[in-house]
Amino acid sequence: MKDKSHKILVVDDDLKMCELLYEILQDEGFFVTTSGDSLKASGILKKEDFDVILTDLRMRGMDGIDLLEEAKKVSPLTPVVLLTAYGTIESAIKAIKMGAYDYVLKSDQMDGVVLAVKRALEQRLLKKEIVRLRRRMESDYPFRDLVGKSPSMKKVYETIEMISDAFCNILLTGESGTGKELVAKAIHYHSERKEAPFIAVNCAAIPETLIESELFGYKRGAFTDAKSDKRGLIFEADEGTLFLDEITEMPLTFQAKLLRVIEGRDVRPLGDTISYPVDVRIISTSNRDIKSFIREGRFREDLYYRLKVIDIELPPLRERKEDIPLLIQHFIDKFSKEMKKKISGISGEALKVLYDYSWPGNVRELENVIQRAIVLSQHETLLPVDFPDWIIGEERDGEFLEKAIQEKYSFHQLLKEYIKKMMVETGGNKTKVSEILGIDRKTLYRKLKEL
Repeated sequence: MKDKSHKILVVDDDLKMCELLYEILQDEGFFVTTSGDSLKASGILKKEDFDVILTDLRMRGMDGIDLLEEAKKVSPLTPVVLLTAYGTIESAIKAIKMGAYDYVLKSDQMDGVVLAVKRALEQRLLKKEIVRLRRRMESDYPFRDLVGKSPSMKKVYETIEMISDAFCNILLTGESGTGKELVAKAIHYHSERKEAPFIAVNCAAIPETLIESELFGYKRGAFTDAKSDKRGLIFEADEGTLFLDEITEMPLTFQAKLLRVIEGRDVRPLGDTISYPVDVRIISTSNRDIKSFIREGRFREDLYYRLKVIDIELPPLRERKEDIPLLIQHFIDKFSKEMKKKISGISGEALKVLYDYSWPGNVRELENVIQRAIVLSQHETLLPVDFPDWIIGEERDGEFLEKAIQEKYSFHQLLKEYIKKMMVETGGNKTKVSEILGIDRKTLYRKLKEL
């Protein structure tokens, strides 16, 4: 790591310590700037960019925490390492919570300082690489996968443009597979928060007993298995976007705690006695009728209105069929490139088959169907034979009932075929199938196992 391009700023009002650190870090190959005046160091930070800042905690003028706050404003990617004496460890730990990278005890042995600076530099380089990748993503991400020219999609694009930089929570509604997460990412990467994290959380996938520790984090010893501190996902999304998918699946007991976070803009990890400020914009989604959940007492009305400052309803694919040819070509281009296959388009007959299909699974189902066709096709143009039989020969409800009557289906057989038909039409969405059948998901799982 002996590279003079790595710049270190050392700040300490003890000039002897400044000189010692200068010699040690210079011997390691760093380009070192020192300052015995924290106020002057603040001015230097506004003029020059450093890879690591090493500062004493207690100084005349600005102390180390004040300098840390200044550094976070002018150079948020630059890690700050604090030097502290034994009597000030508590203050140093507080500084860590405020964003300092590390703290090192002052002693005659300076190996710890060098190690901390090297680790901080590694973090700096990693952050810069993340920013580079995000900028690259940003250059071609916004609206990249939002394909469509229909009036309903143009309205979605216009709304994204208007709300991207607004600091307010957003609720995305629409059927499963309509692209709610894509819209959420487009909003994030089109906003001033684009260089901060986009943290996605599937509320249905986290057990009720773990959701608080996952989102809020916890302190060591908060419960039996808490062997060390854990940073919650809300903290990971600080200054960025927290994407809460399937918000209606969030346990009622946790909804009040989330409401408190939104209103207070702070979070208290499990086992901690302090609440820490957070700056997150929440984008949540639902494919359910939230108002019916509210009436049934399964979702808090006050939380609903906190999440739904702005709401966007995404249209199902069957209501914007003029976008189907564009989406098909988009997915052909995408998967042909990924799989290195020379497939350039789709035949007119095959296009008509896909156009006439009802697409209960929406854009996600269409994407999966095109991906499957690209994998299996032996032609340079997709043909009807490349698509599954249940799309080519989609049965209408009347045909299904007529067949059931003619072949004298038993109740068991009728139920089996109907559930299979609903599973196909919903793209395998068990939640939607259970709603259609008027049973809960546990009963559906039992029926599927029995059948």
